[in-house]
Amino acid sequence: EVQLQASGGGSVQPGGSLRLSCAVTGFTLEDLAIAWFRQVPGKEREAVSSISTSDDRTWYADSVKGRFAISGDNAENRVYLQMNVLKPEDTAVYYCAAVYGLSILRKELQAEYWGQGTQVTVSS
Repeated sequence: EVQLQASGGGSVQPGGSLRLSCAVTGFTLEDLAIAWFRQVPGKEREAVSSISTSDDRTWYADSVKGRFAISGDNAENRVYLQMNVLKPEDTAVYYCAAVYGLSILRKELQAEYWGQGTQVTVSS
């Protein structure tokens, strides 16, 4: 069974950076599409970025393009989300999610596995 462990959240000032990590066990990373979603209270969970390490495909939401970078380490079975130039509107609980058999994961209903959330707070 796939298990995902997210970490790396915290509190930063606007303009700062954080790197989130998602450790994957139970499946080879190359067999999965991995995505980061985020959610704020009262709003739907939204996809932020996704990666397929088998074919090096990545996807980003327009709101984070140019600021966030997703990467995968097949040897460590980890996916990272480097978040730069953070804005207050990036404040949310961030979740990593996975699905077997897709190249890119962008829809919440497509995800088969979820990690626990990690809080990211951007505030001055």
